[in-house]
Amino acid sequence: MSTAALKAGKGGKEGTAARSTASLRHRLAERGIDTSLLMLVPALFFAVALFIYPFSYGIGLTFQPSPEIQQQWGGGMFANYVAFFKDSFLFDSVWLTMRLALPVAIFNVLASIPVAFKLRQRFRGKKLLTTLVVLPITLGTVLTAQGLLIFAGRQGWLNRFLIQIGVIDQPVAFVNNYWGVVFSLVISGFPFAFLLISSYLSGIDPSIEAAAKVMGANWQQRFRRVILPLLAPGLATTSILTFVLAFSVFPSARLVGDAMGSTRVMSLMAFRAFGEQNDYPMASTIAIIMGLIELVVIAVILMWRSTMYKGSTGGKG
Repeated sequence: MSTAALKAGKGGKEGTAARSTASLRHRLAERGIDTSLLMLVPALFFAVALFIYPFSYGIGLTFQPSPEIQQQWGGGMFANYVAFFKDSFLFDSVWLTMRLALPVAIFNVLASIPVAFKLRQRFRGKKLLTTLVVLPITLGTVLTAQGLLIFAGRQGWLNRFLIQIGVIDQPVAFVNNYWGVVFSLVISGFPFAFLLISSYLSGIDPSIEAAAKVMGANWQQRFRRVILPLLAPGLATTSILTFVLAFSVFPSARLVGDAMGSTRVMSLMAFRAFGEQNDYPMASTIAIIMGLIELVVIAVILMWRSTMYKGSTGGKG
């Protein structure tokens, strides 16, 4: 066989293979199948292994109450839920947790707005001030709690200073109570809220506010009718994330709070059921109820968001 014939045969096979591959891709595309979606397989595997399976397993555990729980509270397979809502020691943790999470989330969001507005402008020392505002986010909750104990504890620097200058006679309990946890959550949560609000503010075109100013709107009118509607997506997202962060508080409630009193939050109750009582089904039940409460609050925030402006902010964000 000649060299030309061999080349022709080889070229024909390559052409057939190319047409076959192209034809296969075409057929898959006609059925709405994109082969690039195969890149999602690793992500789906990790999602199933690290979230969907543990979550499903946890839900299943809630319907497997221990014999002691069933005997004490009844309710059959729902005994864990019956026990949670009937046991005041457990059920009161919902109110105690909300009493911490809601005020802290609201304060962090509202306080971050004027700070973000100020730091949006150009002035000398802006980078230094921004660094100081964001720095606490690098400390972590445990280190923040330890710092509060050293600074504001009964034998801390603050109490000793106030006693020396004659402001107080006895040490004030700034920590190991409700306010200790609030201070800790504000210190660790405010930088987070500030960064989110700042990112959304940077996406609002300054010319929109300038146009409102030219048309005679004062500062309050510009904020209420121009900035606030445009900032609504950022406020909603920041409120959701800061609330979830505060609602799931654990180290602060244990280190600088009153773990069995005013800061007996739901995460501590779940830990108590899991680590002290070895009651995994009850711990899972508390965790599921925590998630449901968070979903309700998130739904309320998103409903408020739906009443605000939904168009473009006209900026770079």
